[in-house]
Amino acid sequence: MALLSVIRRWHFREHLSIREISRRTGLSRNTVRKYLRSGDVEPKFKVPERPSKLDAFADRLSAWLKTEANKPRKQKRTLKQLHADLTGLGYDGSYNRVAAFARDWKAARQRELQTSGRGTFVPLSFEPGEAFQFDWSEDWAIIGNERTKLQVAHTKLSYSRAFVVRAYLLQTHEMLFDAHNHAFRAFGGVPRRGIYDNMKTAIDKVGRGKERDVNARFLAMASHYLFEPEFCNPASGWEKGQVEKNVQDARHRLWQPIPRFASLDALNEWLENRCKELWRQTSHGRLHGTIADIWAEEAPALMAVSRPFDGFVEYTKRVSPTCLIHLERNRYSVPASLANRPVSLRVYPEKIVVAAEGQLICEHRRIIDRSHDGPGQTVYDWRHYLAVVQRKPGALRNGAPFVELPDAFRMLQQQLLRKPGGDREMVDILALVLQHDEQAVLSAVELALEAGVPTKTHVLNLLHRLIDGKPVVPPTVDAPQALTLTKEPKC
Repeated sequence: MALLSVIRRWHFREHLSIREISRRTGLSRNTVRKYLRSGDVEPKFKVPERPSKLDAFADRLSAWLKTEANKPRKQKRTLKQLHADLTGLGYDGSYNRVAAFARDWKAARQRELQTSGRGTFVPLSFEPGEAFQFDWSEDWAIIGNERTKLQVAHTKLSYSRAFVVRAYLLQTHEMLFDAHNHAFRAFGGVPRRGIYDNMKTAIDKVGRGKERDVNARFLAMASHYLFEPEFCNPASGWEKGQVEKNVQDARHRLWQPIPRFASLDALNEWLENRCKELWRQTSHGRLHGTIADIWAEEAPALMAVSRPFDGFVEYTKRVSPTCLIHLERNRYSVPASLANRPVSLRVYPEKIVVAAEGQLICEHRRIIDRSHDGPGQTVYDWRHYLAVVQRKPGALRNGAPFVELPDAFRMLQQQLLRKPGGDREMVDILALVLQHDEQAVLSAVELALEAGVPTKTHVLNLLHRLIDGKPVVPPTVDAPQALTLTKEPKC
């Protein structure tokens, strides 16, 4: 290249003859003349075609490389294995020639994909209220001084690009339904279509082309909100590129540095407020104005939300003889009348509800423990075991469900269990909450403890006075002087 530049400069700028240039460079005059006539700034050298030992096996090797490219990474044959297979077919060339052929084949295939396949895209355009996109991601936060791995739901309107982010501990059906409830509430309505990838919480089986076996509960949610679910082709994340980009942007906007909150509810409240703040700060890009401005234009095109979807997942469980049901290595109590019977367990993101014979029986706060080291936790409601201790009052002393009784009941129990028959009296007092307001029973017990008369009879007397609205402390009687007692009776 440097010699060509010198030859051109000598001839066209300094007007040297071809003979002089030939003398200075040692090239023949025909070679110098050829360079000057070509007009090319960069010389090109034709590489002669030479026969290769691999030519006879080129088609076979190309077919193998195409087959291996479609296999999972762990099942692909290495180039050394392909070279050994070719050797078995009669190839006696080197491994380096096979490797060079494979590099050229992969480069050609990559160019083909970039021009006619996955490397090229068509810009998409959406109408107001037409569609939203949904995706999951994994991120970290410090919840209650513990570094916690979170499953983050991203929902984004395709027209205005308004987005909502919400964090959960699991990526399950009930979490998916809850994420949609909060997203539609924040958006102020529901678009006509929802665009998803083939996530397991929505798709039971992926068929050919666009054939999908959609989960029944997911279809129930789509039917409730009256939007049409649409699923991308497998491994085609660009078909919902807006929310894919939102996942990347959120890591810098929301999760760096790692947020720290006392509870997951506090984190989600901050996430929603932060998302709306970013609407006001981020320009739309294609349309004039911020995301918040374009969302205000899109909001009237969204269908109003009537009521949230009741997004529970239902399981059938059999109650154990100890009045417990099991879920995710944890145990929850149910009323003793359901022991050894099947019940319906409805699982929500933050609670579980037990139903039987069409009636809601009880509910508990749901415990989600990501660690798998311990045996799990047990959540008791002492009221569920009152029917048992009425038959077996002795179980009250060491019964695990009664460890966390209200303070007034626990103090009364400590005094009653000191005397014979006290466990039976205590059970009868606790059983009052089945017929009367629990707070009224607690008030009666507290008054009995203050009066220093911790007995069943006195508690019943005080409870009936509270229920009837009569004064608990009798009024003072001004007796005539003649009726004054000389000796006060003892209670």
